[in-house]
Formats: sequence, C-alpha cells, structure tokens
Amino acid sequence: MTKTPKVSIRHLYKIFGSDPQSAMDLVKQGMSKTELQEKHSHVLGLQDINVDIMPGEITVIMGLSGSGKSTLIRHLNRLIEPTAGEVIVDGEDVLAYDDAQLRHLRQQKMSMVFQKFALLPHRTVLQNAGMALRVRNEDEATADAAAQVWLDRVGLSGSEGQYPHQLSGGMQQRVGIARALASDSDVMLMDEAFSALDPLIRTDMQDLLLELQGELQKTIVFITHDLDEALKLADHLVILKDGFVVQQGEPQHILLNPNDPYIEDFVSDINRARVLRVRSVMKPWDETVKCAGQIDANDNLEELIKISGGEAGHTYGVQKDGQDVGILDMKDLLRALVPAGGSDQDSV
Repeated sequence: MTKTPKVSIRHLYKIFGSDPQSAMDLVKQGMSKTELQEKHSHVLGLQDINVDIMPGEITVIMGLSGSGKSTLIRHLNRLIEPTAGEVIVDGEDVLAYDDAQLRHLRQQKMSMVFQKFALLPHRTVLQNAGMALRVRNEDEATADAAAQVWLDRVGLSGSEGQYPHQLSGGMQQRVGIARALASDSDVMLMDEAFSALDPLIRTDMQDLLLELQGELQKTIVFITHDLDEALKLADHLVILKDGFVVQQGEPQHILLNPNDPYIEDFVSDINRARVLRVRSVMKPWDETVKCAGQIDANDNLEELIKISGGEAGHTYGVQKDGQDVGILDMKDLLRALVPAGGSDQDSV
C-alpha cells in the first residue's frame, strides 16, 4: 500500500529582490541564477522544487553553500514566504494559513532544531527543554515532566539545573533535540543541526538521532552539506544545486546511479565500502548457490570485506530478519566499489 506524504512541496519558487514576480517570468523562460542576479539584481533561491516527505522517514536535503537547502526548510513552517508554489501538510496548504493556523502549525505540528542551538541563556536546561510546552501554556509541572523524560533519553540526566553556558556544544545540541521531542510534534526540522560540532561528537549525535528514530519513527527533515552525514541518515535524499533539485531518491540508488555530472563529482570521493549496503549490491536469493557464509542485508560492504579476508572468489548468503533474501558474489561487490562513469537513468 502506498503511503501518503506527510509533507508535499509542489512547484516551489523563491526569488529575492524588489520585484520577484517579474523575475519569475524570466526564470520560467530559462534565465539562469547567475544571469538573473547580474542583469536584474534578483537572487534565485529556489526553482520549481517538488519533493514528497514521507511519514516516519528521515528526508535529508543537502547541497553546497548557496544551494538553497536552508531556504527550503524555512518554507515548510513559513519562516520564509515563497514567491510561488504549495507546501501541503496533512492535506492542507500551509501557505494559505492565517496567523492563528500558522501559530498552531509551529507550536503543535513542527519543531525545529537549529545549528546554533538557540537555547535561552537565562533559562535552565530543564526550562529550555520544556519551552515548547510552556509556549503552549502548559503548566510548569507538565512541561518539566515531559522535558525530564527527553533529557534522560538524550543522556543529560543530572544536568537539569545547569545553564547553557555550562554545557559543551554537544550537550547544548542534546538539549535542542530534547526540546523538539518534548513538543511531541509530528515533524522535526533540523537545519544543519550537527555541523557546528566536533567530528566525534557529531558522530555520536548522528547515532543518537538514528537510535531515537528507530523507536519514534518521526517525520524528520534534515539539512546538511556533508555527504557522509546525508548517506548515513537519509531514507530519502534530495540534492540541490543553485536552487533546484539535481537528483533525489533512495541514497544507495543515487550513489550507484548518479544521473548528472554534478552528482558524479559529489559522490566520487566517498568511501563506498563504508556507505554501500549489502542489500544494494546483492542478487535475488538462489538456493542452488553454495555460500561461504551469511551476512545481513543492512551491513555495509566493508564488513563483508573483513569477513571474506579479501578473498574475491566467494559468494555469501544475505539475510534480513533471519530470512534468506539474496546472494552476494564478491566480484559484484568489487565492481560496486568503482564509481560509475555516468548514467542515463532518470532521477527517482
């Protein structure tokens, strides 16, 4: 059964300047972002964005600086108003919301985790974590109880009475995540939430997010400029360049089937053995094939290389939830480690 998108972005445009509607006509006639800025002093932020964000999944939107990713996420809760298009949440176009409906969206349906933490310096950790509930006029006891639950879950038990300046960057971001979870919103927006953290702390936060997501199945929109982070977190990956979608789809598919030279360059230096999963390279299960061992469908190729001891002549059985689902010939694994030289496949 096909799932209904939690959020649908349809034909979304954003042009910054004094007369964006006139500039829209030029963009639709084919004018580039560079030409629009040089000749008409308008900036093309987003161009005809169409993305479905599915419930219970992590949708990662990535691109280099200036690609439009942070502009895009701010359209979902209307921190930025579009020039044209639709943002449909649970079947309703939020761009048609009045002030009361918009407040309800921001307070009840969408929480946001910022790169710069956005904690109130004069409030304790407990008060910050429960801030969304306080804004909704919940009583102190209810807000504190919910905040405490999520502070415990993100590993901050015992820090409730401290203030933000007393915490490390990683701990401050944990407070931000606890605050978003305590709000009990359907959708979490995370704008480069981990990019200001040191590499080891950043990895810990990614693991924490995946652990929580495995249990909670939130609808998460995650912005990043880091391909490794995107491939680790994403159920659905959207890659932007100059305000438009170059390719989107399941991350493993994009890695194996880049549809544009820009994407090929993007993925060329990635550690494919560490990122590619067995399920993306395996063939259908064949009980007549003699297997040298078993491996899980979600293991990465690096794990199988370790198991094989570098032996290229073996074939392994692939299992998922204890069931035989495929086979993986080491020769196919080795071919997958070589970046594609191009693909004529359409984007997903």
